[in-house]
Amino acid sequence: MEDRMGWARFVGFKMLRLLSLLAGVSVVSFILMQFSPVDPVEAYIGGDMIRVSAEQRSLIEERWGLNDSPVERLFSWGQALVQGDLGTSMIYRQPVADIIQERFMNSVALMAVAWVLSGLIGFGLGVAAAMRRDSRLDRLICWYCYTLASTPVFWIALLLLMVFGVWLGWLPIGLGVPAGMAADQVTWGDRAMHMILPALTLSLTGVAAIALHTRQKLVDVLDSDYILFARARGERGVQLFRRHGFRHVVLPALTLQFASFSELFGGAVLAEQVFSYPGLGQATVQAGLRGDVPLLLGLVLCSAIFVFTGNMLADILYRIIDPRMKEEAIG
Repeated sequence: MEDRMGWARFVGFKMLRLLSLLAGVSVVSFILMQFSPVDPVEAYIGGDMIRVSAEQRSLIEERWGLNDSPVERLFSWGQALVQGDLGTSMIYRQPVADIIQERFMNSVALMAVAWVLSGLIGFGLGVAAAMRRDSRLDRLICWYCYTLASTPVFWIALLLLMVFGVWLGWLPIGLGVPAGMAADQVTWGDRAMHMILPALTLSLTGVAAIALHTRQKLVDVLDSDYILFARARGERGVQLFRRHGFRHVVLPALTLQFASFSELFGGAVLAEQVFSYPGLGQATVQAGLRGDVPLLLGLVLCSAIFVFTGNMLADILYRIIDPRMKEEAIG
C-alpha cells in the first residue's frame, strides 16, 4: 500500500511539473515571437506582397487575429488548446495537429534509430577504452569523443552529405523519399535509404557523452577493492567485465541515454534542416523563420513533452532498479 502511495505521489508530482513546464515554455515562446523581426503577413503572402493593398492586408490580419493584442491572442490560443485545438498553420494552411501527426512518425523513426545506434556504439567505445586504459586505443577513443563533442551537428551533417552523397554518390543527398515519385510507389527501402545520412549524423554526435561517461564509470569500478580481489583470483578481460563491471555501468549509461532526449531533438532540428528531411525539426525551423505562431507553439509543446518523457523514463528506471531511489520514492 505504501509502495502504491509513493508511486502515486511521484506520478502526480511529475504531472504537475509537466503542466507547469508546458505553460512556461508556451508563454516564453509566444513572447519571443512578438519580438521577432519577421512580418507574419509578408511571410504568409510571399513574393506577391507588393500587389497587396492596405485593405487586403487588414483583412488578412483580421483573418488570422493579428490585429488583436498579444495578450488576447495568447488567451484565445490557450482557450482553444484546452478544447483540443492547436490552431491552423499560416504557412501550410492546415491544422497544426495534422501537420504534427504527419511529420511525427518521420522524426520518431529518425531519432529512434539514432538513439539506439549512439547508445550501443557509445557504450561499446566506453567499455573498450576503460578496459584498455592509457593505451593507444583509449587515447584514440577519447580524442574521437572530444572532437565530436566540440563539433556542431550541422557541420558533421554537411561533411557526411558531401562525402557520401556528392563525392561517392552512395546515398541520397536529401528529402525523405525520392523526388518525383508517387506516394504509392515509395517503398520502405526508399525511406530507409533517405534516413541513413540524418540518422548517422545524429548517432555520431550522440556517441561522445555516453562513451566518456561509461569509460569513467568503468575506470572507477576497475579501481575498486573487489575488482583487485577478482584479479587476484585470475579473472581477466571479458570475464572480469561480464561478472563485475557490466552491472555497475549499464544502469548509469542507460539513464544518461534516456536523459539525452533534449540533445537528440535539438540535433534532429539541425540535421533535418540540412538534409531537408520532412520531420518536426524542419517544420520548427520553418515556423520560426516565417512567424507561424500557432505551428511553432504546437511544436514547442510537442518537443517539451518529448524531452520530459525521456527525463521521466530515466527517473522511473532509476527508482525501479536502484533500491535507494525506490525507498526515497516510497518515503
